Amino acid sequence: MAVRAQFENSNEIGVFSRLTNSYCLVAIGGSEKFLQSELADNLPVIHTSIGGTRIIGRLTVGNRHGLLVPNSTSDQELQHLRNSLPDQVAIQRIEERLSALGNVVACNDYVALVHPDIDRETEEIIADVLQVEVFRQTVADNVLVGSYCAISNQGGIVHPRTTIQDQDELSSLLQVPLVAGTVNRGSDVIGAGMVVNDWSAFCGLDTTATELSVVESIFKLQDAQPSTIVTSMRDALVDTYS
Repeated sequence: MAVRAQFENSNEIGVFSRLTNSYCLVAIGGSEKFLQSELADNLPVIHTSIGGTRIIGRLTVGNRHGLLVPNSTSDQELQHLRNSLPDQVAIQRIEERLSALGNVVACNDYVALVHPDIDRETEEIIADVLQVEVFRQTVADNVLVGSYCAISNQGGIVHPRTTIQDQDELSSLLQVPLVAGTVNRGSDVIGAGMVVNDWSAFCGLDTTATELSVVESIFKLQDAQPSTIVTSMRDALVDTYS
């Protein structure tokens, strides 16, 4: 199901974490409870930094097959990630001038949408390491596709100004249903405001009950948990906002 969370005092949890179906990266220094209690049973939660910074959600991109990190990643950080990730997950450091990979690539386990100006070599590495089909795209005319959408293998949310025609085109490329929406009380920077995989989603603490219900329905999260949990959670949300 969808859960609200904060990293320290920030609602931009997609800036500080990267969630996939086989691992979760979280910036060093956040409260240990952040994502850990919800995910620890299902997949490894790895605390790390990238290039000495904590904005790991914006600098990395990955799925259950692999993880790509920018050239600024130190050898020590790379080794730590190699040691911590499941054996089947490939990891590669890439030379790319658009080094905030999380901003310029959005992917699930099968398809990646990338910034139209990304290097041809980078495109091949993404296809190879993440085992995905790669499409150069924009979202609502924004080239930062990773910032303005969040996708899983079940569905996706895109920038609220994405036209119906663009939604249909992206949906047919990704082969999942899409909806235009927001998180964190109207923020259109979806990629920074939430992280999602096939059975859970985490949105910033400012996300409204309506936004949360859109997240749950498009990512099909109600089916991933016993319905009683979802019902009791929804009742609690209604109480909070009534």
